[in-house]
Amino acid sequence: MEGALDSAPLFKGQSARERAIDVFAQMRIWDTEHNNCVLIYLLLADRSVEIIADRGIHAKAGSREWESICRKMEVAFQEKNYEGAVVSGIQAVTQRLLEHYPALGGGRNELPDKPVVL
Repeated sequence: MEGALDSAPLFKGQSARERAIDVFAQMRIWDTEHNNCVLIYLLLADRSVEIIADRGIHAKAGSREWESICRKMEVAFQEKNYEGAVVSGIQAVTQRLLEHYPALGGGRNELPDKPVVL
């Protein structure tokens, strides 16, 4: 979650999507065994949502799924349903992950689930 783009990304003309990809890389989200991590990036100033999915889960779910989740979240943000937007987005992403990577028990979580505020 990021309140607004800093001056450097703004001066470069960086879009919310480009910033999300940058954050994905900086946080090394791709660095997991099954390449199935997902970043939900919220740019609060623009009420923009981007989902960046690692290649493993992206190959299975596809761009349309992620776009659909983003647009639903943005509609909820426009309706000032901020908590609902975030919860429904997380639930939708979780559902896609469970469809393609069912929990097998005993697995370890390779990256923290805690939200990061930039």
